[in-house]
Amino acid sequence: MEVLYIAGGCLWGVEAFIKTLPGVIFTEAGRANGTSPTREGDYDGYAECVKTAFDPAIVTCQELMGYLFEIIDPYSLNKQGQDIGEKYRTGVYSEKPQHLEEAEAFLRERSDYDLIVVEVRALTNYVKSAEEHQDRLTRCPDDYCHIPEEILSKYK
Repeated sequence: MEVLYIAGGCLWGVEAFIKTLPGVIFTEAGRANGTSPTREGDYDGYAECVKTAFDPAIVTCQELMGYLFEIIDPYSLNKQGQDIGEKYRTGVYSEKPQHLEEAEAFLRERSDYDLIVVEVRALTNYVKSAEEHQDRLTRCPDDYCHIPEEILSKYK
């Protein structure tokens, strides 16, 4: 099992989508690369993300990048759908340098590479989101989500 932290705007829909993908073992809503070790206090620069545990024999980091690109506008800086702000930026984070190399390779291979604003960074901090955010769309399916339903359920 390997772990990648995936940011694609509001984490509710991102988690709902990612947990349906082949090879994904576990998901958890959280915050990547903020400066605080807790959820308390003012915004600390984090990106809403989904901690994604996966079986690399079934799905690769580059394939996960491809799935991410199904649910985001990769040219939109700090905005996905109606969600606007730095915490809604898109990116992938990992403690494993190989994941970052694979993610960068995925981006470089695209003809639109110069337009893409998806960040690829080492994970420096992770904080699990409050329980109310875990599996939110499963529990509250009528909540707002920037990902269309037909994409959310594409791999179910």
